[in-house]
Amino acid sequence: MPISSAHAHGSDSAAELLLRAVKAQGIDYMFVNPGTDFAPIVEAMAACKSKGSDIPTMMVIPHENCAVSMAHGYYMVTGKPQAVMVHTNVGTANALNSLMDASRENVPILLLAGRNPVTEQGMAGARDGMVHWAQEMFDQAGMLREVVKWDYEMRFPDQSAGLVARALEVMMAAPRGSAYLTLPREVLGAMVPASNQPLVPHAYPSTPSPDPAAINALADMVGEAKRPLIITATAGRTAAGMDALGRVAERFAIPVVSFNARYLCLPFSHPMNLGYQVKPLLNEADLVIVLDHDVPWYPSQDTPQTDCRVVQVGDDPAFVRYPTRGFRSDLSITSGTVPFLDAIEVALAARGVDKSGITVARREELAGRWKAMRAQWLAATDAAAKRPTIKTEYLNRCIAEAIGPEAMIVNEYWARQWFCPREQSGTWFGSSPAGGLGWAMGAALGAKLAAPDRLVVSTVGDGTYVFSNPAACHWVGAALKLPTLTIINNNHGYNAIRLATLAMYPNGAARAENDAHTLAGLEPTPAYEKFVEASGGYGERVETPDALPQALARAVRMVQEEKRQAVLNVICPI
Repeated sequence: MPISSAHAHGSDSAAELLLRAVKAQGIDYMFVNPGTDFAPIVEAMAACKSKGSDIPTMMVIPHENCAVSMAHGYYMVTGKPQAVMVHTNVGTANALNSLMDASRENVPILLLAGRNPVTEQGMAGARDGMVHWAQEMFDQAGMLREVVKWDYEMRFPDQSAGLVARALEVMMAAPRGSAYLTLPREVLGAMVPASNQPLVPHAYPSTPSPDPAAINALADMVGEAKRPLIITATAGRTAAGMDALGRVAERFAIPVVSFNARYLCLPFSHPMNLGYQVKPLLNEADLVIVLDHDVPWYPSQDTPQTDCRVVQVGDDPAFVRYPTRGFRSDLSITSGTVPFLDAIEVALAARGVDKSGITVARREELAGRWKAMRAQWLAATDAAAKRPTIKTEYLNRCIAEAIGPEAMIVNEYWARQWFCPREQSGTWFGSSPAGGLGWAMGAALGAKLAAPDRLVVSTVGDGTYVFSNPAACHWVGAALKLPTLTIINNNHGYNAIRLATLAMYPNGAARAENDAHTLAGLEPTPAYEKFVEASGGYGERVETPDALPQALARAVRMVQEEKRQAVLNVICPI
């Protein structure tokens, strides 16, 4: 088929077909950061409007990091795949940080990118600007191929719908992940006859179910174990996952540790919620079930007993895309969280494990640990409340008291579930293990878009606030009417760098010279609370513990009642 931009009866452009195909896959929004390669997309939007074609709502997001993070946040709340489009290689490069976060968190985002025109002359859409030579690469997808499940360059205009369907099919297969599709401008603007326009979405592959033999083997292990333990980070990705985990853990008295959890895996008050650190339960366990967790402990600091059996469970229990991962595995079960928990519950019940003497005794012991653990956390926040400066423990507690039980917290590192209790599914979202900074503010905007009636709070540090491209995020919050509350834990530096230095060199020169802030200081610190005012929001600096509850109440009121985004710059000296 000759590539042509001439309109013909019964024809649409490849760009029109692409937008319609994205919508047909159930994607309601496209988060876009446009460039010169978007000319066919802009024309297609107008053409689709005139024809009454159904396409996604196109949202201009003025930084790619924010756009991908918004897609990530929308998926966290809805479970629906998302689409982002950026400008050629430079837009792809800007999006890469957040795409790495999405990749390691198994978030299905279709990243579309323009590709510089292939031709230099003679075709509609051929090169007509200086950047069209300088932005071309030998392998544009090479920069991100390691963090996507699938990548392709559209070569003919009538591929549009089929490529979108294929990308989504791959993205939604377990384990889920992102895909990358590049779109040369001449091809994107070319016409496709109506006869070549099938818009038939592919069915998504079903969630994997566990091997019955493996379930029976594990059930025997649990029945024999005196001190079983479940370690998870993402079992609460869905409400069904959290409910199933809570049901199984309580029925069979199996303690759960939510270590570096990215979701609320168990309610704070659940009797089998035995905290958020692997010690001391890991060191005592005779059976550890690692439930969809990439790094269930740090081998340099903790390890199971030599006679402890370890079972790895998940969509990809081996995490095959991690170059190295040396955790033990005596049994490996490929399964989605809910099918696994449903199956193991049936197998354990058939063996009467819930009524055994071992289970009854364990339940009594764990009740005492549960009570002591919470008393210790409460004492820590009480002590912090009496300090002359704001401590993170007290800030956490004040946030929990101020925002209510249904508010969503999108946390980038410093908020702690043990000091900021949450009970309801979908009220806690944590950073991806990839650690790409600047995620939380964009993700909070995406969460707010998905749940406009909920209070959404992003908890960030002063360093991560800067990484978030706050000017872009606050512009989006105002332009799209997505008021969120951002709480900055401002310790005037990169505390992770400081702590890493002291951990590796506990008696080193940096500590001896009181110079642990080397390469970690962010002073002089700007008035971060002023940034949001440029976009019509409310900002406030908070420096003392007694001022904190009232400041939080004001900020919540601004977001909830006045529908203005708000920032609290909370000074928390180290």
